[in-house]
Amino acid sequence: MSGLISIIVPVYNEAATIQAVIERLLAIDLPGPREIIVVNDGSKDGTRTVLDSLRGISDAVTIHHVDPNQGKGHAVRLGISKSTGEVVAIQDADLELDPAQIARLVEPILSGEADIVYGSRFLRGSAGVPFISRMANYGLTLFTNVLYGSRLTDMETCYKIMRGSVARSLTLTANRFDIEPEITAKLLTGGHRIVEKPVTFSPRSKAAGKKIRWQDGVHAVKVLLRLRFR
Repeated sequence: MSGLISIIVPVYNEAATIQAVIERLLAIDLPGPREIIVVNDGSKDGTRTVLDSLRGISDAVTIHHVDPNQGKGHAVRLGISKSTGEVVAIQDADLELDPAQIARLVEPILSGEADIVYGSRFLRGSAGVPFISRMANYGLTLFTNVLYGSRLTDMETCYKIMRGSVARSLTLTANRFDIEPEITAKLLTGGHRIVEKPVTFSPRSKAAGKKIRWQDGVHAVKVLLRLRFR
């Protein structure tokens, strides 16, 4: 099966890496055609200039500018609404995760083995991950598992790969980083089994541009509780 693969790239202030991400997404060997949907979420650092210089780089790439900044969740939701693929994948623009890994993650969906695949950063250990980040992710993932009866190892992963029909059926409302628990909660309450595959990543520090904050963890807990007991 060689269905269209929609890759959504939400980006905010990633002028240093966004071109490399797009070029890698165009170069990787995928088991089907691709569409790359870039959503620039009100960047102020020159990201827009970089993206505008890339217009026409490929018919597979579409660029959408949002202004002012609305948050990652809004960018992901916009990307999903624009997608037409049999598979929908999300790729962050900071190169913590090598885009080449998407090829392996979409295969179980295209082969009919799974409807949802998460790329887990912790399935094979967590070497190199800062202690605080590791504990925060562990706590949120454990909380998710207790509430929803799941057995995930990385609820917060960017690599949420879904059958397109499933992704577009989710009634998502989150605008910021709470998009991650919202997607997971709605998949689990919808009866979808999430298959995890290991991925490698290179975590970056706050000084290097890491945007998620401890407050986002609090919002994640609230979302998980609200969607579990609504």
